[in-house]
Amino acid sequence: MIDSTLSFGDVSALNKAAGEPLRLEILRVLAQDSYGVLELCEIFQHKQSGMSHHLKVLAEAGLVAKRREGNSIFYSRALPHVVDEFGNLHQQLCTTVDSIAISKLVAKRLQRTQEERAGQSQQFFVEQADKFKAQQDLIAEYPAYGEAVAELLNKTVLLERNVAVEVGPGAGECLPVLAQQFDRVIALDNAPTMLEKAKQYCAQRKLGNIDFIKGDTKSLLEKRSTVDCVLMNMVLHHTPSPADIFLDVSACLKNKGALLITDLCRHDQDWAKTACGDLWLGFDAEELERWATLAGLRRGHSNYLALRNGFQIQLQQFFKV
Repeated sequence: MIDSTLSFGDVSALNKAAGEPLRLEILRVLAQDSYGVLELCEIFQHKQSGMSHHLKVLAEAGLVAKRREGNSIFYSRALPHVVDEFGNLHQQLCTTVDSIAISKLVAKRLQRTQEERAGQSQQFFVEQADKFKAQQDLIAEYPAYGEAVAELLNKTVLLERNVAVEVGPGAGECLPVLAQQFDRVIALDNAPTMLEKAKQYCAQRKLGNIDFIKGDTKSLLEKRSTVDCVLMNMVLHHTPSPADIFLDVSACLKNKGALLITDLCRHDQDWAKTACGDLWLGFDAEELERWATLAGLRRGHSNYLALRNGFQIQLQQFFKV
């Protein structure tokens, strides 16, 4: 059947967007992460006016999507509509672009961008460790979602319950739940002050099967850790590259292991960046699923909790396939 909604103009716009090497390289970089215009200007050493033009052409072709994060606009790879021929053409273009390696120079600038984001987040936690819990509670205190996390964890079917990791355990409130269900628990945090708070919390409860490790998900890769379950509560919106987190976690999970994510749904409360050190204003469920799919993870159960202050929390379960 011919799709009557498809026009020659649609195909022409896509071909126009694909007719410039720089636009294809931008599309390649946007495959797994979102970047602002100024970040892309730095990555490609390109003037802002020219970069804005290229992004406009890509957006008009339906190849990139944009979203507002406070006063900034971030661009990411748009999802193809795979149910029609145009979607197939879109998908084939992306597949072809992704088969081309990113140049070493661009890769180096990408790494620098991620390091700048990570430094911004880490510095916040170093300076605000004593105030962070009170500030975070303005959005969602642990009791608001802790019971739902415990329930999802109980219902998660795993082949084994040997090792679990909590990335960014905060004050440590969820660690006792993990300690009861797994032989060994790793509390992983790149902020020493926060890690010490979690350690003190668990020491008061005499939990002896928890290892406290300073680092991030890359540390798990370096240690060649293999784990049954990874838990992230209200952490992903603090990470410089959420897509990389999915890749790191997938590489560490055993077959049919699980990743459980609790995080904010997308919102427009820009004050959270200043008060709570948030890098991202929540996420759409489709974004999380896209990153998970790229990392070889399959989506499981979902749950959503509405808070009195207008925020909404999502609990997402993913499995290593």
